[in-house]
Amino acid sequence: MKQYFNNKKLITLLVSLMFFIGILWYSFNNFGSAPYIQQVVNDITSVAGRVISKPVNALNGLFSDINNLQNTFEENKELKAKLDELATMQAELTTVTSENQKLQEELDLQATLTDYNTISGTVIARNPDKWIDQVVIDRGNRDGLVNGMSVMSNNGLVGRVVEVNPTSSKVTLLTTNDEAAVYTSAEIALEDETLFGVINGYDTNRKALIMEQITSTSTIEEGATVTSSGLGGLVPKGLLIGTVSEVSLDRHGLGQRVYIEPATNFEDIRFVTIINREAETVDKSNHSADTEEESE
Repeated sequence: MKQYFNNKKLITLLVSLMFFIGILWYSFNNFGSAPYIQQVVNDITSVAGRVISKPVNALNGLFSDINNLQNTFEENKELKAKLDELATMQAELTTVTSENQKLQEELDLQATLTDYNTISGTVIARNPDKWIDQVVIDRGNRDGLVNGMSVMSNNGLVGRVVEVNPTSSKVTLLTTNDEAAVYTSAEIALEDETLFGVINGYDTNRKALIMEQITSTSTIEEGATVTSSGLGGLVPKGLLIGTVSEVSLDRHGLGQRVYIEPATNFEDIRFVTIINREAETVDKSNHSADTEEESE
């Protein structure tokens, strides 16, 4: 019996020793590798991390794109505002430049009208329904204006004063359809003679003034200068009206009809020069008096 127990202990010892050696051998062969359970856990964690990270990264990318889009929108908005501001400034600059040019033209015109007193004015109103008929200017009887005064703009005759108020006046344009209102004596200087007639209409298709009742059948060349003749008593002599653009027979087929390209752009009248004939009258009176004294 004692021998049996001794053999059992020996067998148990041998089995334990073999198990221990097996563990050592397994550990030696798998040195540096994680335990199987840990590997399983690591694999699960890795897969879960990838599954979670992809939508998270996608969301991060989406938020980043939205942020970039918002920044781009704000930048575009600022750029558009700057472009609008630049366009406004450019338009204002163009307007100021144009007005300065027209003011200079009026100054140049006044410099040539040394025989007359002139009054500068600005167009303050123009009815679209009567665009070719009238304008309202910012000068009235307080400034010395009276009915019948001639009005020029951009070196050319444009019309005359027909209604005077204290601080404003109405000017009927040569382009009006009212034939009686536009009636203006004019002349065309040729090489060997001067032809006289009247401005009595406006051709809207040709954008040309009409001159009829011409006193001669002489040939009139295109490009000839047309000026006021002063014969009507209202408009001073020698004011530029325009140049001949076309010649044809009048409505009765008996005389000549002359189409005149205006010296002024009637579509864009901003500044005007009003002609006062008093200076001319005074000068002529003084000249006559001097002549009489010399005769005596």
